[in-house]
Amino acid sequence: MFKTLSASWKNRELRHGILFTLLVVLIFRLGAAIPVPFINTDAMLQYFKMFEGTAIGLINTMSGGAFANATLFALGVQPYINASIIIQLLCVAIPALERLAKEDRENGTKKIEHATMIAAVVIGLMQAYGYYVLAAHNGLLASNTAGVWWKAVIIVLSFALGSVGVMMLGKWIDKKGVGNGISILLFAGIVSRLPTSIITTIGNVRAGVLPWWLAVLTYLGVGVIVALIVFVNGAERRIPVHYAARVVGKKSYAGQTTHLPMRVNMGGVMPIIFAQTIATVPATIAAFIGKGDSAWAQTNTWWFAIIYAALIVAFAFYYSSITFDCVEVSKTIKNNGGMIPGFRPGKPTSDLLLSVLNKITLIGALYLGIVAVVPMLISAFVPAVQYTGLSLGGTTVMIAVGVALEVVQVLELKLQTRNYSGLFIEKNKK
Repeated sequence: MFKTLSASWKNRELRHGILFTLLVVLIFRLGAAIPVPFINTDAMLQYFKMFEGTAIGLINTMSGGAFANATLFALGVQPYINASIIIQLLCVAIPALERLAKEDRENGTKKIEHATMIAAVVIGLMQAYGYYVLAAHNGLLASNTAGVWWKAVIIVLSFALGSVGVMMLGKWIDKKGVGNGISILLFAGIVSRLPTSIITTIGNVRAGVLPWWLAVLTYLGVGVIVALIVFVNGAERRIPVHYAARVVGKKSYAGQTTHLPMRVNMGGVMPIIFAQTIATVPATIAAFIGKGDSAWAQTNTWWFAIIYAALIVAFAFYYSSITFDCVEVSKTIKNNGGMIPGFRPGKPTSDLLLSVLNKITLIGALYLGIVAVVPMLISAFVPAVQYTGLSLGGTTVMIAVGVALEVVQVLELKLQTRNYSGLFIEKNKK
């Protein structure tokens, strides 16, 4: 990983992309520190402290603390993620949208992305109004705000425009930066709370609230989770593919045997992000209507763990199905004169690929569910773990590490592309 980062930094174009990404992240963190007017931010922060270790606490963690501090970017990437979930599910449910996405890939992708952005703006307005209602019902507005309607409009528009701003920052990274913009902003929000968590842990150990050995075990557990994520992220099933000798035009190609890689965790961190978004919807609604302390807003319960794990498994299978199209891969192998030993080209090959895909996806989905849910259950049975300041460590660590690994993979791919381009140019010069 460090070699990839070093090589990327030496490449002028990639270095500019990395610096641009860091600049956008800096703007994101500045926006997450600007408070929205007419809200008592101190009272709001104290109010959200009651929900540490709950689903509301997880939402706050994902925003880098901006949600509890009522800042311009308090809604973070949640509106865009919610919109993405809705549009992608509609693509599966509505055949016309599915055909648009598959048959007209270039224009279809643009139209679907445009619809996603419109939906994100609408959802951002709804969540912004919900945030205002939460503040108004719990006496968290500034003392001179009650009864002044135009100030309420400013509060709602500030939160909504902030969510649009986060979405635009993510798009800038997609165009000129490195990696997936929305994922990187989510990563920045999570990582920004790490120094605070470490300071909180040290303070609680000194105060005697948290045993030192439990703090050490907690951070060792995080290290084990990181190692497991890195190991599984590189795990893949290799399917042997044999290509027969063939002649194309005046050129002849000798037969060769290669392999088709199938990753165990094809969906990456997206199943976790989507499952977390949907699983925390009840808690979000509860907070907005002043019922944030109700039982259905808690995450330290068996029913929440079961629902959360089931959603992770479902989204893992969904993402593997759209990432790896067995029929299309089978057609590509057949059209290039290849075959999997022991299986005829066409449907037998696609059936084999589907069978293998289902098996490895099940393993990957169970891994995602265990890593995300087990730390939550540990914090439920060992309440003192919450004094480390790590909010639902399995989920946040998985997202952070997963995004970091995805960025490294993007850099490696771009480096390989530039190396091949350089070799091609050198050959033409000769």
